[in-house]
Amino acid sequence: MNPNQPSSTPEARPADKAVAGVGAGIAAVRAPRGSARAALIAAAHTTVRKQGYAATTVDQICAAAGVTKGAFFHHFASKEALAVAAAEAWTERARPMFEMPPHTRLDDPLARLLGHIDFRFAMLDGPVEDFTCFVGTMVQEAFATSEPIRAACEASINAYCEALAPDVAAAMEVYGAPEDVTALGLAQHIQAVLQGSFILAKTTNDPAIARESVTHLKRYVRMLFEPRGAP
Repeated sequence: MNPNQPSSTPEARPADKAVAGVGAGIAAVRAPRGSARAALIAAAHTTVRKQGYAATTVDQICAAAGVTKGAFFHHFASKEALAVAAAEAWTERARPMFEMPPHTRLDDPLARLLGHIDFRFAMLDGPVEDFTCFVGTMVQEAFATSEPIRAACEASINAYCEALAPDVAAAMEVYGAPEDVTALGLAQHIQAVLQGSFILAKTTNDPAIARESVTHLKRYVRMLFEPRGAP
């Protein structure tokens, strides 16, 4: 076993906790003073994750952002336009999780992949709305009623999968994998498990069930890359 490979049960290491504010688990970051557009986007991330897209009003977003309704319409033509911009910004918020955490600097690609799963596990703590996914929440409500929102959420989720796929491909190159496994397909499966775990956490209003799902995910990934014929 690679000495850098994480243990079989995901654990939040101190370095992981230090950067656990990036990506899908982060709480909204206060925008710089005077940046009404950024404040509105951050407020959308917070309010939609807490109460859903349909239940969130422009007035609520303005109140959370501390800006006037006039400022809202100066930057966005509609709530839908803000939602699209917020989905694009969510992608940028997630980008550091592929660059900052310590596991991204490990030499072994499987250790990096398992480290990423550990990192996502470490995010599953605190109030459910603080670690669930903005685009995953929004697309469940708006996929059939707003094509711009659906497309923006698709692009954000695809960006996550495409960022994860290179480590999957590298692990496949080193360790092998069943013939029908593709790097993008496994990255999409990881995303699907994460999104599903968020839904389960909402049903109980507790992260414990989500953490169990991600533990199973890590177990599956490790088994997938075990040498063929290994005991």
